[in-house]
Amino acid sequence: MYDVAIIGGGVIGCSIARYLSMYDRKVVLLERCTDICEGTSKANSGIVHGGYDAPNGTMKALMNVKGSLMMEELSKQLDFHYRKNGSLVLKREDQDEAALIKLYDRGIKNGVEGLRIIDRDEILDMEPAVAEGVDKALYVPSGAIVDPFMLTCAMAENAAVNGVEFRREAEVRDIREENSGYILVTSAGDIRAKYVINAAGVYADRIHAMACRRDDISIKPVRGEYCLFDKEVGGYVKHTLFQLPSEKGKGVLVTPTVHGNLMVGPTSDTADDKEGVNTTREGLASILETALSSVADVPKGRIITSFAGLRAKEKGGDFIIGFAPDAENFIDVAGIESPGLSAAPAIGEYVAKLLNDRDPADLKSDFIAERSGIPSMNLASDEERNSLIAEDPAYANIICRCELVSEAEILQAIRRPVGARTVDAVKRRVRAGMGRCQGGFCQPKVVDILSRELSLDPVNILKADRGSGILKGLNKEPWREDGRQEGGDDI
Repeated sequence: MYDVAIIGGGVIGCSIARYLSMYDRKVVLLERCTDICEGTSKANSGIVHGGYDAPNGTMKALMNVKGSLMMEELSKQLDFHYRKNGSLVLKREDQDEAALIKLYDRGIKNGVEGLRIIDRDEILDMEPAVAEGVDKALYVPSGAIVDPFMLTCAMAENAAVNGVEFRREAEVRDIREENSGYILVTSAGDIRAKYVINAAGVYADRIHAMACRRDDISIKPVRGEYCLFDKEVGGYVKHTLFQLPSEKGKGVLVTPTVHGNLMVGPTSDTADDKEGVNTTREGLASILETALSSVADVPKGRIITSFAGLRAKEKGGDFIIGFAPDAENFIDVAGIESPGLSAAPAIGEYVAKLLNDRDPADLKSDFIAERSGIPSMNLASDEERNSLIAEDPAYANIICRCELVSEAEILQAIRRPVGARTVDAVKRRVRAGMGRCQGGFCQPKVVDILSRELSLDPVNILKADRGSGILKGLNKEPWREDGRQEGGDDI
């Protein structure tokens, strides 16, 4: 019997887990996939929005501004990549300046500090590659970029160290009320909990309907496609460049990443499939063309990969955070689309307080607030590298050449709390396979390390979620001691 069961292992679920772990409660997080950060949280722009876009007085505005202010200190506590690079919302000569002034006024009312409307000369001083025709911009100095994978993993690891239990491959299939609590019927067995928190992303409407027996929450996934560019062109822009928002969202952005790449996207297309993360020729062509409204050129020849993610757009347009009216002890955290990543720390703190106001629990005297990341050979100085190798020789064995990731880093990614079980899970934690060749050289070695560490046949190692096996079998049977081959036929 758990005090709290959290459904969903994305950035929101892991943030809630982290802040709940401060209290003396027995908490479990249930994730249907093979790893945390497998849904919306793994495929987004990694932008920490200042908070000027959300309408005044909305939960989006409140959580965005507060979460943005929390993020820098949290990055120091939990040791994940964060950089306050600032952002610019660009206006072209053929667009109405009133729209830019509206964003400025909204941001001021939301409590965003340092906003300024600047002209083309100042824009060019900041961003020489800005496109012709851009004449004004809203400058947002509090805008930042973050590693969304490590943000999620860092909060999960910290929650686990403080007692939260993580169950992956535990899909919730039904929810039944029982004795002022709930039975969650999952693919990994039944779970009993007094409180249930619904942080299921694009599936939050289905989870809500299981508990409340009504479909008053409706989520339509919105697919966004992105292009990621090589680090050779990572300095093409320094700030995050937005276009004036439309009814479809914040438009196509051009931004650096915290790891030195350049990224362009997303599209904004309503999807019927809650698993529809495929890219399209038309979508990718569209974002590259649209980006030319922001920058003079797009270095198309330096694209190393493309990807798509889904945003959980709820029909009401705002975040839904609170106790469900028709299900006692059931909290919805639904419709968390952009700026959900920016708002994640504030949402986690808010939900933990919401629960504590209803059912008080003591703060832990032994809560561990800090977490250290995995030391990186890529970021270390020569002196630090020599020290790492002296401590653990596996740091000298470079597995991923593009990102300079060592065997020691991969081993830590697997062995840590809520550790990696798949090739993509390793990639999210230490970037093996994130570079120019996208795993072309290092993937077989990562498979071998996972196989060894998890005591699994290499054939059973997955790229990502279930059904994504990499190997089919051995191409030849093993040799016998007498020098003859068993079997004979290729598999």
